[in-house]
Amino acid sequence: MKRRETLGLDLTPVIDVVFILLIFFIVSSVFKKDELALILDLPSSSAKEMQIDKNQVFIELSAEKLAIKGIEVSFDSLEDNLKEIEDKNKSVIVRIDKKVEYQRVVRVLDLLQKYNLTNLALVTNEEK
Repeated sequence: MKRRETLGLDLTPVIDVVFILLIFFIVSSVFKKDELALILDLPSSSAKEMQIDKNQVFIELSAEKLAIKGIEVSFDSLEDNLKEIEDKNKSVIVRIDKKVEYQRVVRVLDLLQKYNLTNLALVTNEEK
């Protein structure tokens, strides 16, 4: 009597498909850099460069939009986010487009002062 061999599932094509999908998702994904959400035209300055830590708060302000930690928000949401910051010495990095109305800048600075977040840095481009 002849023994029957049990047939097993050939995993080679499955592994190939998974590998191709993995490569596709890696190539097509967008890697977020520095939690930045808005495309801003920053003013130039000759000030020295500052090191950026991951635990800093990033605020971005354009003529129409506002973002904190890489997420677009309204001024009310910004205030809620600033309320939640417990460490008042935490650095706040503010990126402001050079065409923003001064009133919008003052509004952001007022919110920072309201919650005693005074460790502030304004980001500019390097002067050429």
